[in-house]
Amino acid sequence: MNDWLQLKGKRVLVTGLSNRRSVAAFIGQELRAVGAHPIWMVRTEERREEVAKITGDDPVLCCDVREQDQIDQLAVDLKPFGPIDGLVHSIAFARYDGGEQPFHKTPREHFLEAIDVSCFSLIALAGALEDQLAAGASVVTISISTTTMAAESYGYMAPAKAALDSAVAFLAKSLASRNVRVNAVRAGLLKTRSSAGIPGYADAYLFAEQATLRHVGLTTEEVAQAALFLLSPRSSGIAGQGLQVDAGMGLNYFDRSILERATRFDGE
Repeated sequence: MNDWLQLKGKRVLVTGLSNRRSVAAFIGQELRAVGAHPIWMVRTEERREEVAKITGDDPVLCCDVREQDQIDQLAVDLKPFGPIDGLVHSIAFARYDGGEQPFHKTPREHFLEAIDVSCFSLIALAGALEDQLAAGASVVTISISTTTMAAESYGYMAPAKAALDSAVAFLAKSLASRNVRVNAVRAGLLKTRSSAGIPGYADAYLFAEQATLRHVGLTTEEVAQAALFLLSPRSSGIAGQGLQVDAGMGLNYFDRSILERATRFDGE
């Protein structure tokens, strides 16, 4: 087996597994392919049963990141596995059950819940697992390609991801003395179960497909492969950064084919 990434035998905690289409699932699959050992973290016992076909014989631990006592217990449960070489934070949550609404109408409790689950969970996990992260360990979180484009349907989740991006820089600084790196994969639009619950996401995804330089949508496999690189010692010079993985979408909004369709008059 080619070990160019130098991940063979490494133990990596992968959070946020929900189904086969989730980013976490693809990252775990890629880790196995290079000989690494994923340790999965899911929110509930029910979810553990749901993903059993994905996790196979890999260890699966339960932790609801909204509960500090469960995060502390996770650290205890991880001790028998020895030092952890990597942590994948692929957790995000927002309530879209009320449909799309103006940003200034965001309920306080919904906004704070999104920040807690989507951002503070990374800080809390890093704090609880600090002593178990091996020297040279890499922490990788999954963010979004831009947090400054006001996509109405995405709403308050973008500010939550902006907080996550900022937390990456501060965690990278505070964990540097332990020789632990922290980075983010800033992914473009993907086809996942969680994204399907965002109002208007299907139309946004179809636009994103056309806006990439190749006019083909970003795949979850591509995001997973970028995460593997950041987990690997091959990326040892990268710390506190956001690696944008969007197939060039962020620089191609004025593509001629998009402009022609947007400015075409009815009847032409």
